[in-house]
Amino acid sequence: MIMQASFSLAVREIVRFLRQKNRVIGALATPVIFWFLLGSGVGRSLASSGIRERADYLTYFFPGIVLLIILFTAIFSTVSVIEDRREGFLQGVLVAPDGRSAILFGKLIGGTLLAVFQALIVVLIAPYTDYHPDARVLMYLVAMIALLAVGLTALGFLFAWPMDSTQGFHALINLFFVPLWFLSGALFPASGAAEWIRTLMRFNPLSYGHDALAGLLATRPGMPLPLDLSHDFSIVIASTLLLVMACALQVSRRS
Repeated sequence: MIMQASFSLAVREIVRFLRQKNRVIGALATPVIFWFLLGSGVGRSLASSGIRERADYLTYFFPGIVLLIILFTAIFSTVSVIEDRREGFLQGVLVAPDGRSAILFGKLIGGTLLAVFQALIVVLIAPYTDYHPDARVLMYLVAMIALLAVGLTALGFLFAWPMDSTQGFHALINLFFVPLWFLSGALFPASGAAEWIRTLMRFNPLSYGHDALAGLLATRPGMPLPLDLSHDFSIVIASTLLLVMACALQVSRRS
């Protein structure tokens, strides 16, 4: 019963997204334009060291843009919690026996499906950035994108659930989400950063998600998978589980 209600709410999220054409265009076009303009502007002035060295910043920046799309999806899918409360829809679901759990899992499922769909569309640009993922790599990419989407959507849900102002939500979420993305290695490699920045990046779960995305995209057909892939997956899985558990605890309160 819970899963049926959750999937119904997830489908509602997807239908709502597809019906808002400006949202579809903005969600896909904004990160791509950001990637192209910033990547072209920096050009070859920044190169990462090590086995994943890239010829230009456009290629280096590409995994960070995939991560940014997941982050955008999490923000847009959880702000609807506040909108649903204003419209009275949330109160209608809450009176159901399993309404609270259905809302949580519906948001997580809907946000994850939207993130995977949008991120994979952008991954089609990968061959133009010197990345050539094959079917094996795509399977791992989908798994990592889904894990990151669940975790970031859960984090957004934690902020959105107690709030009643979309303006306040965006102000708070930008203060928290954007630094997380900055400190993930999406904009610059940790090797060239100050020591205190490298420390923050080591404690940022998104750093491991970005590292996995970059390593997978850099894996050409026939090459072995990155050695640290299991470590990156372990960190992201643990962080995602903690965030989902925190959300479940939050919605269980009868306040």
